[in-house]
Amino acid sequence: MKSEIGSIPVFVTAAESASFSQAAEKLNVTRSAVAKTISRLEERLGVTLFQRTTRTQSLTDEGSLYYEYCRRALNEIKTAEDILEGGKMQASGKLRVSVPVLLGHLCISPLLSTLTKEHPGLTLEMSFSDRQVDLPEEGFDMAVRIGALADSSSLIARKLASHTMVFCASPEYLQRAGEPASSEELKHHAAIAYIHSGRVLKWRVKNERGEMTEMIPPARIMMDDMQAVKDVAISGGGIVWLPYWLVREQLVDGSLKEILKNQSSGSWPVYAVWPRTPHLSLKVRLAVDKLVSELPSMMATVEAGI
Repeated sequence: MKSEIGSIPVFVTAAESASFSQAAEKLNVTRSAVAKTISRLEERLGVTLFQRTTRTQSLTDEGSLYYEYCRRALNEIKTAEDILEGGKMQASGKLRVSVPVLLGHLCISPLLSTLTKEHPGLTLEMSFSDRQVDLPEEGFDMAVRIGALADSSSLIARKLASHTMVFCASPEYLQRAGEPASSEELKHHAAIAYIHSGRVLKWRVKNERGEMTEMIPPARIMMDDMQAVKDVAISGGGIVWLPYWLVREQLVDGSLKEILKNQSSGSWPVYAVWPRTPHLSLKVRLAVDKLVSELPSMMATVEAGI
């Protein structure tokens, strides 16, 4: 019975691979071991599961039907294991997380890294990218995303914190060009703009009547990297509109100065998202709980420390 059950993962891996050789690499066994397991399984079932040639392999109709049920069975087993794991205090296995580059480096990574200290059996793999990854397709357990989320029935989301913006510039620039006292005066200043998804990010600002408006930054310098935008601002290049958490240290040490404190109105939610499953695995639940409990205070400290 043990050998029969053990053949199921081999069959599923082979069905999801381009060849027995590729399946063997995934399973860390030899190609002949995969071929013998499939042959024994076909003999036991009395059907041919694969159509094989020297160059290709594909499932037969019987093989496709058997794969559908085997895949479902393995998913159910994984769900059962997750349920059982949820009753333990210690998480284990690999947690793959996709995070935005700068927010990930400065805020998310320090928090999630502590999980590996608290749970010795847990391995953390973080991918830093500003593109929106396909979680199931690319094998991620969860992701952190900034801004409004697209409708998706395949994902679950939980709000973590708010991503609040600030206008600032270097003291050198403000001494040279003067400090704007209103949103209207921004139009007469040099700006360094951030490009997101191929477009210049518009500044959101309150006018003299307290109404929230949008404006295109009067910029001659535009960059698709917020760190580079900040660096140019520190060197005296002009006014920027950046997240508090990114410019915290510079606002504290004086290399940047906040301006128009009562007129900046940019704020976006920060979410954790993960694939919809019947039961949330312990490692994802712990990661989300960690971020929910500690990320807001971390970002609030940034603003309170200014």
